[in-house]
Amino acid sequence: MSDTSTAPDYETEYNNRARVPEHPGIIAGWQRDAAAYREVAVSELGIRYGEGPRQTYDLFKPVTATSGAIVLFVHGGYWQALDPSFFSHMARGLNQRGVPVAVAGYDLCPQVELGHIVWELQQAAAAIWRRYNLPVVAAGHSAGGHLSACLLASDWTNVDAGLPEQLVPAAYGISGLYNLKPLTETSINTALGLTLEGAERESPLFWPAPSGLVMDAVVGSTESAEYHKQSRRLVDVWGLEGVRTQYEEIAGANHFTVIAGLADPQDAMTRRIAELAGA
Repeated sequence: MSDTSTAPDYETEYNNRARVPEHPGIIAGWQRDAAAYREVAVSELGIRYGEGPRQTYDLFKPVTATSGAIVLFVHGGYWQALDPSFFSHMARGLNQRGVPVAVAGYDLCPQVELGHIVWELQQAAAAIWRRYNLPVVAAGHSAGGHLSACLLASDWTNVDAGLPEQLVPAAYGISGLYNLKPLTETSINTALGLTLEGAERESPLFWPAPSGLVMDAVVGSTESAEYHKQSRRLVDVWGLEGVRTQYEEIAGANHFTVIAGLADPQDAMTRRIAELAGA
């Protein structure tokens, strides 16, 4: 009989809300901080990149732009929850460092398939490039980390022949998911409806690596072993294939507190993304 005692319990490993019982208060805090930032920020809200009601982005502008790119922030929620109104304050630190930030919305599962969400974010990045003629640095949390890696690895000429090959030259994934196959064994997949084949198809880990481009993968130090493995493996695999990769653990952070630094212009995470955006 084979010993299966070391096999990970994916349901436990990927259930972040169960791992962090205080998450409702943290999410409520996001909503308050986001609303407060919208009150004071220079912004354009609800800019449409597609026809669907969720296919919009909110643009938050610095007083003086010093960057050579726009940061596209992609929120998490396992592709099935939340919206940009919870995350406006994720632009605050970068805005204070001279970087414009677009916070994107997208349709959610099960109303659409996960592959359609990837396509939507490609449309959002393309719309930003067409409007501002600037490259896009993708930064995302959790499911948004997955989508950011997908944007980095996208074949942009396949999306639209008129787009530049390096529309997204860098990505910063925060507690991202890059191999979706383990999720097929969890309750998260109820809304996603992924087969093993579909999970592999939508996993950037298995896409042709975006050689020569930049991928940072960071994760909270108190997150599950699977989340650490997700980021380490992408950095290792893509790094061997010529991507300039970097792995980092954010000390003391869980899956929900890991993004807190983005509201602070002096935080190392904010400074790194600003550097990737050329500020």
